[in-house]
Amino acid sequence: MANPNDPNYYYGQSAGMAQPGYGWGDANQGEGISFDMDSNFGQEQHFQSFDYSQTSAHTSTIPDTSTSAGLYPPLQQAYESSYIGSPPTVYGGQQFLNPNASSFPASTVASSGTGFDDEPPLLEELGINPDHIFQKTLAVLNPMRETDASILQDTDLAGPLAFVLAFGGFLLLSGKVHFSYIYGIGVLGCLAIYAMLNLMAVSGVSIGVTVSVLGYCLLPMVALSGISILISLQGLLGIVLTTLAILWCSISASKLFVTALTMDHQQPLVAYPCAMLYGVFALLTIF
Repeated sequence: MANPNDPNYYYGQSAGMAQPGYGWGDANQGEGISFDMDSNFGQEQHFQSFDYSQTSAHTSTIPDTSTSAGLYPPLQQAYESSYIGSPPTVYGGQQFLNPNASSFPASTVASSGTGFDDEPPLLEELGINPDHIFQKTLAVLNPMRETDASILQDTDLAGPLAFVLAFGGFLLLSGKVHFSYIYGIGVLGCLAIYAMLNLMAVSGVSIGVTVSVLGYCLLPMVALSGISILISLQGLLGIVLTTLAILWCSISASKLFVTALTMDHQQPLVAYPCAMLYGVFALLTIF
């Protein structure tokens, strides 16, 4: 028998306690490890059978506290009902979506006005009126033509922007990169004309109307820059064409300003500063 004081003795056993079934021997003495089978191993096992024939749909698993008042505290009905769910509701099938039936009444759909036919045109949403652009362009091309004053009050900048870009593009084709000069001279000229018109007119004028009229009246200068691509404007023919373009631009601008602001017999006073502004653009076209 192994000595309990031996260091190789099983460390989990106390001295004097027997080890039934297995034991650790002295490794130096050649004792091996033995395992004893349980006496019940291999015998037939008996399992308890349950009867599942009687089932309840909603059986509470909360213990009955009526007979054992001292074991469990009394439970409230509200606490007990939280563990017992209500019986499921049966779907009657009355809410299925019928693809052939409309979800909304016909009168509601007709009065909502969400169709594409009721949408305004895209140009109108952007504030661009093609009819006003056409009328202003005709007024510039024919200074003697009568123009409606309500059209001139429209601060349309689509036409002036197109004419300014065309003017700079023609100059670029002639080998002259003057976009910065066009921008600077145009801004200073519009501010100067705006201040002058507010001093002369009784009703006054907005900066949008001033820019729109001066931009539309740049159209003859755009035509002059297109001609400069084909021929040189530094000769006699060029001087004549440049003078005609300046007069055309100044007369058209002064006529539109006088019509919009109802300035009677003041067209020459307005045409002179306009001619000076368009003369600078003509110098950019020539040189």
